[in-house]
Amino acid sequence: MIIIKTKREIELMRKASAIVAEALLAIKGYVAPGVSTKELEQIAEDIIRSRGGRPAFKGYRGYPSSICASVNDTVVHGIPSSTIVLKEGDIISIDLGVVYRGYIGDAAITIPVGDIKPEVKRLLDVTEKALYIGIQQARVGRRVSDISHAIQSFVESKGYSVVRSFVGHGVGRSLHEDPQIPNFGPPGKGPKLKEGMTLAIEPMVNAGRHEVKVLEDGWTAKTVDGSLSAHFEHTVLVKKSGAEILTKWD
Repeated sequence: MIIIKTKREIELMRKASAIVAEALLAIKGYVAPGVSTKELEQIAEDIIRSRGGRPAFKGYRGYPSSICASVNDTVVHGIPSSTIVLKEGDIISIDLGVVYRGYIGDAAITIPVGDIKPEVKRLLDVTEKALYIGIQQARVGRRVSDISHAIQSFVESKGYSVVRSFVGHGVGRSLHEDPQIPNFGPPGKGPKLKEGMTLAIEPMVNAGRHEVKVLEDGWTAKTVDGSLSAHFEHTVLVKKSGAEILTKWD
């Protein structure tokens, strides 16, 4: 069931989403060679809790950490560790959610570590642009798969592939609500978008093949061919005038 949010619920989601954006920006400013992904988790947790929120991911379906920190060929759900230390030329995707008074904001960003190669920067640029192309479709009267099709068409036109094993989703009182929002598929399918829907749109883009494999920890998902992967996500509110980005970090 797709839940239409009330004005009060939307306001609480705005507050949760503002904490998400603040934590992501703080992490972005701290990312550098020699920093461990565990240190990045601590930064996020400190900010989230000091703002009256709690990490939405910690304990969710048994996930052990406050953020997902996915380096290079890790697509999503990388578990922070003091033994995973960033080095020059890496990329790291940070995905985090915040619960504030029962409501959730969810977003992700992929960050370069020091100087990265031009072809790697292009992967990040294309993935981030795909996010905003998808968001442009999140308006009253469009259908869920209009978002999906716009993302896939753009990404594949640039020579990359969209991950199919993980998808975007509704978000609100629960981290994952209806509808599911794949990053691929034909247009004009799925539920019609209505004012008051809140969606987490999140293209995950691989430089190589779209297939992924999940490691023995049950969480860490990597590209099957070892290619790099990027991930960008925003929580948005569907409105007649278009989508309002609740997790806007700029």
